[in-house]
Amino acid sequence: MKKIVVSGVSMLLLFTASIDVSAQSGYRRNNQPANKPAAGKDTTAKQPAGSNPATPNNNAKGIVNQPAVTPTTVSPANVSLKYDTANPGGFDSKPEVPLRNNSAVDHNQVKDRKPLEYEHLRMDDEVWSEYLWREIDAREKLNQSFMYPGKDDNGDDRRFFSILLNSIKNDSVTAFKADNDRFTTPMTVDQVLNMAAGAYDTVDVPDPVTGAVERTITKKPKFSPDSVYTFRIKEQLIFDKEASRLFTRIIGIAPIAKQVIGGKSQPRILFWIYYPDLRKSLSKVDVYNPKNSASRMTWEELFEYRVFSSYIIKTSANNPGDKYLNAIIKDPLFRLLEGENIKTRIFNYEQDLWQY
Repeated sequence: MKKIVVSGVSMLLLFTASIDVSAQSGYRRNNQPANKPAAGKDTTAKQPAGSNPATPNNNAKGIVNQPAVTPTTVSPANVSLKYDTANPGGFDSKPEVPLRNNSAVDHNQVKDRKPLEYEHLRMDDEVWSEYLWREIDAREKLNQSFMYPGKDDNGDDRRFFSILLNSIKNDSVTAFKADNDRFTTPMTVDQVLNMAAGAYDTVDVPDPVTGAVERTITKKPKFSPDSVYTFRIKEQLIFDKEASRLFTRIIGIAPIAKQVIGGKSQPRILFWIYYPDLRKSLSKVDVYNPKNSASRMTWEELFEYRVFSSYIIKTSANNPGDKYLNAIIKDPLFRLLEGENIKTRIFNYEQDLWQY
């Protein structure tokens, strides 16, 4: 009986020793140095992209090296460049021209339209004159045509700001810097487009399967076209004694964009355009009519017939400091009331010239 017990204990010890030996051999297999070449294999070490060959090897200490992965560093061999020419802002994108007539009626005569010449005003017949500065807010119901985002027959954007840009690009209309409203410093077409288009933006899109990266380069606009909803107008009112009537002539138009500067949205005048130079371009573009598509006026007719809503922000009368109303009157409600008082004063002046 004792012999059986002793033999059983010896067999148990032998079984425990064999398990320990196998565990130690497995530990060595799993923790052998990573840079130890296998038999019959290539012994050339391959350095990962972006790694430093002079980095000390810590395998001697039993630590497995892991190559540092930098998310922003991509191997040029796996990157394909793509230039997106379609500007998301829609300012300088190539228009999509329809290959067939988009209407049941032929509208080719629109391109031949010309504005009527202004009646000549002699300086000796000028009895009274005053300059006014107005602002058109396209968010008002009467001015919603200024922000219509549809396309015309030429494939161009029908927002009024896009019409101004197209007149500068295609009709050789000169834009002037916004330093002043006296049209002193002209701007080139590239300066105007760069002001609206913004800077280049790069987006990397990696393929999860192959690891190839497609790098898309496009222009990111500084502001959205919908943020240009304010337009400033400089006009002159003249009473001509020969015609015995009051003339209102628009001198210049300036778009105003809303840009975020220092975390605050601030208005910024982009450029000025001399309105007499712009009339020819405006006479070829129809205004969106929500009531009847067949009864449309041109943009030149809209300004000449005064079919827009505006408020006065500055006048040359009783203004020796040449200041805007917001610099004189802080309350916005009282500024609007002062603008209405200016309109009433001009109306009464014209009526008082007549005798009934």
